[in-house]
Amino acid sequence: MRRAGWVLVTGWLAVLFCAGAVQAAPAGPDAPGDPTQYAYLAAQLRKSPVYVSDQIPREVPRSTAPSFAREARRLGVPTYVMVLPHTSYGTEADGLLAGVHDRLGRRGLYVALSDSGLDAAQTYGVDLPGTADAVSESVYAMPYDATPREVFRHFVEVVSSGQAHQRAEEARAAHEDEGLDDGPGLHTDTTERENQSFVTGIAVLGIPLTVLLVTVHSLQRRRVRRAAAAGGAVRVPAARGGAQGGGEKAGGGMKAGNGAGSARQRPGGYPGPFPRARLLPLMAGAAVLGGLIAFTASQVFDDTTSGDGSRPTAADMRARIDRVSAGLRHDPLYLDPESRSTLDGAERDRLRKRLRELDVPVVIAALPTPPDDESGGSTELLAKHVHDRLRRDALMVFADPATGGIELVNYSTRVDDSYLVDRPRDRTYTGPAEEQLGRHLDELLTYVGKAPRAKTGGRPYDPPPAADPVEEKALPGLFTGDFEPGMVIGTFAAGLVFGLVAAARAVARRLVRRRRPEAPGAGGAVAPAAPDRPTLSWLRRTARQDLDALTAALEAAAAPPEEARRRAWECLDAAALLIDGDSDGRIDADAGPVGLTCAVVLARAGRTALGEPAAARHVCHRNPLHGAARRRATARPADGGPARSLPVCEACRVAFGPVLRLRSSGSGGRGGYVPYATLPGPLAALGDGVGIDQLTRDVREYFGVH
Repeated sequence: MRRAGWVLVTGWLAVLFCAGAVQAAPAGPDAPGDPTQYAYLAAQLRKSPVYVSDQIPREVPRSTAPSFAREARRLGVPTYVMVLPHTSYGTEADGLLAGVHDRLGRRGLYVALSDSGLDAAQTYGVDLPGTADAVSESVYAMPYDATPREVFRHFVEVVSSGQAHQRAEEARAAHEDEGLDDGPGLHTDTTERENQSFVTGIAVLGIPLTVLLVTVHSLQRRRVRRAAAAGGAVRVPAARGGAQGGGEKAGGGMKAGNGAGSARQRPGGYPGPFPRARLLPLMAGAAVLGGLIAFTASQVFDDTTSGDGSRPTAADMRARIDRVSAGLRHDPLYLDPESRSTLDGAERDRLRKRLRELDVPVVIAALPTPPDDESGGSTELLAKHVHDRLRRDALMVFADPATGGIELVNYSTRVDDSYLVDRPRDRTYTGPAEEQLGRHLDELLTYVGKAPRAKTGGRPYDPPPAADPVEEKALPGLFTGDFEPGMVIGTFAAGLVFGLVAAARAVARRLVRRRRPEAPGAGGAVAPAAPDRPTLSWLRRTARQDLDALTAALEAAAAPPEEARRRAWECLDAAALLIDGDSDGRIDADAGPVGLTCAVVLARAGRTALGEPAAARHVCHRNPLHGAARRRATARPADGGPARSLPVCEACRVAFGPVLRLRSSGSGGRGGYVPYATLPGPLAALGDGVGIDQLTRDVREYFGVH
């Protein structure tokens, strides 16, 4: 009897315990029909070591799970990877990993990834050195736009490298140096592609056009120098008359007339416009250069999509809709198992009871709507998809477990929508979801029960479709968008660069001329300055200085030879006729480049006559400003005749220097430079090799002075 009593007591206790367990099961957080987040994720990892949420298919499609699995196998330890929306982890991802490990009960490395990167990684029962450092390194080193798959691949590489701690310290130091700057992104986005198109447009047109302009300018300058070295334009002397009397002033101090030295011009050795036959090949070369630049840019900026190249399948895009629709078919209250539940058992039971008591169909789906979901973050579009799956009308309530926000979409129920606007008043932002979501959903159902009933049920407007996930990541073509504006800017940039290059070369030439060492003159004296393109201000200043120097030399000369003294005085008188027509001892205001140059040549010849009479008979026919010609060289005269011996200075005897070029008097000193032998006046005769004595006679005849 005693043994039978113990058996009976034990049996009754077992019955009581079982009854209590059965009674408590439906309300507990681990009920089979309503599993918690930990239990659900553990069950998914028990099926496969990699679980990718169906809530972020645009960023991480579920079909990429094999890629994560391949990377995980490189670690050599059991690895369990979860890729969830960032809101699913709450404040601490480490706590989720611990809870999932407790439910799964398997040793290994547990990794939590989200659409924002690597959230946490923990080892349980395995030894994997460098895990914590690899997490830190990945957080600091990976660009802000790296996808979860790229972050996980980088994490595996850091752990496998054996240098996780060193790399983590380096990444932390680099991040501290950069401050708040996120640095360059890993992928090309639409804004960066527009910048690439703009820069490509500038380069494709700007660089070839700049090269073409600079090349043509350089070749034209070389043609001008060669023409100047060959003697410039051909001058055809006119027959000398014996006109008496002065005409009107011409050439800045010289008087026009039919006297000696007047000449007519015709084109000769001056190069003229750039030949078209040479321009066409240059333009073709510029076009080829532009094509090469465009091809190079297409190879450098070869990205066609923004992201890691993963594309969601149709199954990826409908997976969550199917899951939510299936859950709402069996239960009007659907709680997202991937999200941290904010409703306890009592709140769930109360909401289910109230939903059954309402005389209008109402369903509640507590799940987030991240921007990377299939609807692009649109609650209205999600509601339409779920309604199409359910194929029944209902007032749909969507509650976000993370933020507590509540949104309503009414599909043909006889509830006055206007009454439910902002009821409860703060349902769009409710504060801490853990404390407020259940209460606000309960209040909302109260308002639904009180809402006036409409005669007919209405339907919401169809929301716009979500962006195609493939087109959303696709980048515009390189030669579209800002490519054309870039070409316009490239044209202006080419003109600007060409202008700067031409100006820099002009300044450099002028500096070289100023610093060029001067040839020694008679007796070792330094020859005076002799630019080949003198400015009007330089000519006026030099003429004044040289005439003063000749006057002082004549006064200081003790007893020069009669021949030398005569030649010096004739040079001084002729120079005065050219630039001091008013005889007031000052250079005339209208003295032109030709007259000033001739006066400088005569003043220098006069000084040479006093110091070295034999050397004062001729000046260099290339540039009379070079001074005395002590040698002769075979050259073609300015009249285009056969080559013959012409007077040259010492420097031009070794190598012909550039021909003297002046601006015409009629241009006011602002026209283009032309060879001096093509300009009217007595100075042009020096190009034919005439002597100084003949030049002084021509000047006197030109002005009608005997």
